[in-house]
Amino acid sequence: MPRARHLPPHLPQTAFLLIIGLVGAVLAEALGLPLPFLLGPLLATAPVAIFASARLPRGYSFPTDVRVPFIALIGAVIGAQVTPELVASLHDLLPSLAAIVAFVFLAQGLNYVLFRYIGGYDAATAFYSGAPGGLIESIAMGEASGADQPTLIAQQFLRIIFVITLVPMGLSLWLGYPVGSAGGLSFNTVPVTPVMYPQAAVILGLGLVAGRALRLPAWQLTGALLVSAGFALLGAPLALPNWMVLLAQLVVGTSLGMRFAGLKLRTLRRSLWLSLVSITLMLALGAALAALLVAPTEQPFKTLFITFAPGGVNEMALVALSLEANPAFVTLHHIFRIIITVLLLGVVSKRVFKVD
Repeated sequence: MPRARHLPPHLPQTAFLLIIGLVGAVLAEALGLPLPFLLGPLLATAPVAIFASARLPRGYSFPTDVRVPFIALIGAVIGAQVTPELVASLHDLLPSLAAIVAFVFLAQGLNYVLFRYIGGYDAATAFYSGAPGGLIESIAMGEASGADQPTLIAQQFLRIIFVITLVPMGLSLWLGYPVGSAGGLSFNTVPVTPVMYPQAAVILGLGLVAGRALRLPAWQLTGALLVSAGFALLGAPLALPNWMVLLAQLVVGTSLGMRFAGLKLRTLRRSLWLSLVSITLMLALGAALAALLVAPTEQPFKTLFITFAPGGVNEMALVALSLEANPAFVTLHHIFRIIITVLLLGVVSKRVFKVD
């Protein structure tokens, strides 16, 4: 007889890990770390995965059934940023959008050479570690392509940590006053209403079904992203309370932290210096492209530099907001950078690494 479908296994252990992740999030927020509800849980649970995984049930992994809906929720929130106004402005942004495409391909190539031939990573790990955007997407596709998960996660999170730490610090030194996050800023384009909750359920359901059926890259995220963008372009953008977005980050951060099982300290040390070299190369490339675009775009250098910094969308938008550096312009280009990166990763996944 076929077995009945049961709840995900090891729920007590998973709940305990989420509590550890929540403690890490609260501490990270108190310390003023960027993306506290994503980085805090990761930093709190990674030591468990590295040093105490033997205390968990044999073969334990964070349940996919718990993780996937929250990844889709993050995709839905990103998709809601694709407003008709942003699409209508695309024809005026061709030079800068073309430069973003060039940046993605050049940065991906430089990073691949660095990680493959200097770092000594295998081809899949080097390629996905070098993605200049798409944190969750690169990890998901890298996993399907056989990349080393602890190394890949370390490199991708170090990219974001270094960028969203070093860029505000560098701009503060250059401008002579502090810049950084503006806590509590909401990226909702409309107010949250009761109808948004069933709308979110529809978007997540359609997105997960369509993403899997169409075999989209990182289908857990991109399916919901595209469905949410469709709703937004039809005049019904999704808006969700911050606690739901923070909960999604908590679950995803905790699950990613548990993927550090098997990471050696030697690997972490190697990831640190490779990430510093990678970030230096990408920021130098971004600065060069920004300097070339000052005249054709009539945007100040500081705005364009933030536009090319390969950090988190929200954090770079917050830095732009604190500088009054056209945050809408910056946000659009970072969303476009992620889309181009995901498309590139998807094509290579299918054609080179033969991922279905």
